[in-house]
Amino acid sequence: MAREITTVGVVGIGTMGAGITEVFARNGFFVVGVEQDQAALHRGRGHVETSTGRAVRRGKMSAAEQSQLLERITFTTDMDVLAACQLVVEAVPEHRDLKRDVFARLDKIVTPDAILATNTSSLSVTEISVATELPRRVVGMHFFNPAPVQEFVEVVRTVVTDDDVVEDVTAIARRLGKAPVECRDRAGFIANALLFGYLNHAASMYETRYASREDIDDAMRVGCGYPMGPLALLDLIGLDTAYEILETMYRQGRDRLHAPTPILKQLVTAGFRGRKSGRGFYTYDKPDSPVVVADTATPTGAPPAGVREVRSVGVVGSSDPAARIVENLVQARFDVTTVDVVTPAVTGADLVVEAVADELSAKREVFTALDAVCKPGAILATTSSLVPVIACAASTSRAANVVGTHMVAGVAVDRDLVEVVRTVSTADDVVATVRSVCRRAGMHPVTCGDRAGFIVNALLFPYLNDAVKMLEAQYATADDIDTAMRLGCRLPTGPFQVLDDVGLDTALAIQRMLYAEFPEPGYAPAPLLENLVTAGFLGRKTGRGFRDHA
Repeated sequence: MAREITTVGVVGIGTMGAGITEVFARNGFFVVGVEQDQAALHRGRGHVETSTGRAVRRGKMSAAEQSQLLERITFTTDMDVLAACQLVVEAVPEHRDLKRDVFARLDKIVTPDAILATNTSSLSVTEISVATELPRRVVGMHFFNPAPVQEFVEVVRTVVTDDDVVEDVTAIARRLGKAPVECRDRAGFIANALLFGYLNHAASMYETRYASREDIDDAMRVGCGYPMGPLALLDLIGLDTAYEILETMYRQGRDRLHAPTPILKQLVTAGFRGRKSGRGFYTYDKPDSPVVVADTATPTGAPPAGVREVRSVGVVGSSDPAARIVENLVQARFDVTTVDVVTPAVTGADLVVEAVADELSAKREVFTALDAVCKPGAILATTSSLVPVIACAASTSRAANVVGTHMVAGVAVDRDLVEVVRTVSTADDVVATVRSVCRRAGMHPVTCGDRAGFIVNALLFPYLNDAVKMLEAQYATADDIDTAMRLGCRLPTGPFQVLDDVGLDTALAIQRMLYAEFPEPGYAPAPLLENLVTAGFLGRKTGRGFRDHA
């Protein structure tokens, strides 16, 4: 029989706990909010009042409704008041011993049939539960920040959690207007397990100076339609919080891809914790502000010196990227010549873009031919996503004039992304010129080095591969994983929808390329992905992939 829950306790009413308190009070529950001292209690009350006051100003709540909501909340430093609660949610900082201490105390205060829930985002719920005499009533109830806005809740069951506890917490999450997904107790659960590997990889990419912070973030916003770039998101989460989550996940799973990249620890040690401190990967005008201000790493925006004049462009090939490139260049009033094979028609072009099949021998043949017919000083660009740009450059006598121009169709934006790929030989003015051409043609250029995956594919496909491994381990369903990433992380689409749209064969080819260049076990293609491709289940293009398609 389901419990009748009318009064909920929240222990720890910092930013996250205050949001949870507000969510329960908004939905008619009486709430007891507990903090360790009067100063923290005052801050917690301020968080709730500020948040609900903002809702009043935006017309999403009346002043009377705000007053009634606040009347349903009891703010106290006395944990004994929680004795009347049928559910208590712990939301103290992410330290195992602190949480275990809270649960040990709660176990002696609440009634035996009360539910104890932890909002931990990465710690083992099992390790927390054994601090109590009744671990069967302990469950994870992981809200996402900001709790009043985010729709997703992970309900985490341990090996001893009673079924009725999970059922009751899931039902409560639905009463709160949330979309709950049940999962088992493992590092990072669903959303963080997939999100933080991606964030860690992006931080490492920046740390090695492979690309600028702006270009990394722009690549994922423009190329994938993500609401924020990974480095800006790390600043929002808090670099100290991100470091702790990654460290916890690494200790539990020993996946090297979750070992925090050194720059995270260095920034945290220096006091640069992201928005909360006013500086992280970016610099902000003040602590807790979203307003980014210029610092020594900010691009000046001035036109680079040495940009070459480009009036005429040749495009070799008839692939989909070629068609998009031609369309963009024509609209920008470039003089464009298109050919299927190399001919003297491109002899006078200032820039020639190769867009033939993504296969090494075919591209080398084209570049050898272009080198023979193109005028001196002409820039030669490849649209390759799988072949190293330097392999194309090595087929010419003008390696300094060869550059990569990998186009990614913009998602949820009105511009295409172009990754301008610099090899070890590419001249600075060639990169600057191609970036200028992209901007004139209404495309968004980002610059990176010449290594597998460039920016977008190198960050996107390992995340997709991790999702397949999670499904393969029967940890969660494809629907639940997609829901977690759409609602919990605000991504435009879940990983399995992306895989079916892109094509499982394409995803496998890219993942194999990444694994060949970065032979980390975590990059090895998921066996399930390989098996589906072998069976001919390639996604939408064949009518069946991770889901069936009409």
